[in-house]
Amino acid sequence: MRHVVLTLTALLISAGTASAQDAAAGEKVFAQCRACHQIGPNAKNAVGPILNGVIGRHSGIVEGYNYSPANKNSGLTWDEATFREYIKDPRAKVPGTKMVYAGLKDEQRINDLVAYLKSFDASGNKVP
Repeated sequence: MRHVVLTLTALLISAGTASAQDAAAGEKVFAQCRACHQIGPNAKNAVGPILNGVIGRHSGIVEGYNYSPANKNSGLTWDEATFREYIKDPRAKVPGTKMVYAGLKDEQRINDLVAYLKSFDASGNKVP
C-alpha cells in the first residue's frame, strides 16, 4: 500500500512539473509569434493583437486593434479546441483573416504554445 501511495504522489508531482515545462517550452514556440504579437504586462498591439488572455476570449475584441472583417465577424471564442484548429491553418479556419502565418502542425508544440498562452491573464499578468 505504501508503494502505491508513493507512486501516486510521484505522479502528481511530475504532472505539476510537466505543465510548467510545457509553458517554458511554449515560450520558445511563441518566439516565432513575436514577429506580430505581444504578450505580458507591457504588451501592445502590433501587426497582430495582444494575446493576453486569448484562451477564452471572443475573436475580434481587443481594443485598438484593426481586425479583418473575417476575424471580427467570425463569432469564434478562442477556447483551446478552436485555437488549436486555428493555429494549424489560420486561413482555413477563418477565410479572409489578415494573419499570414502558414500554421503550426506539430501537436506537442501546439500543446506547449497553449500552455504558455494560458499562463497570462487578460491583464498580462502571469497566472500562478
